Amino acid sequence: MGISENLKKGTSELLILYLLRSEDMYGYQIAQELKVRSGEQFVMPEGSLYPTLYRLIEKGVISDRMEIVGKRLRKYYHLEPKGYDYLETITNEYEKISKGIQMVLSNIKAQEADK
Repeated sequence: MGISENLKKGTSELLILYLLRSEDMYGYQIAQELKVRSGEQFVMPEGSLYPTLYRLIEKGVISDRMEIVGKRLRKYYHLEPKGYDYLETITNEYEKISKGIQMVLSNIKAQEADK
């Protein structure tokens, strides 16, 4: 697994929950929204998406329901009240870590510029 894939894996729960804040979505819709909203930088294959969704269900932060749409049966995912709290927690953690990473990178760039 490449560096990019590891970074995506670490943020996938955050992004999925963020999308589900506004509306219930089915799996393919989640994958497409991630792709479109990221400018095609975050493409999540089914092999990664569904295990993440199942993990979120096990944690009790999302639920799923089956719905007939036309002639198709779709599984929609819903952000539960516990999920809003979890989303806030992981968003804060992400922002703290991201800020720390930016600080390190900025310090390295400043040191390089001083040479």
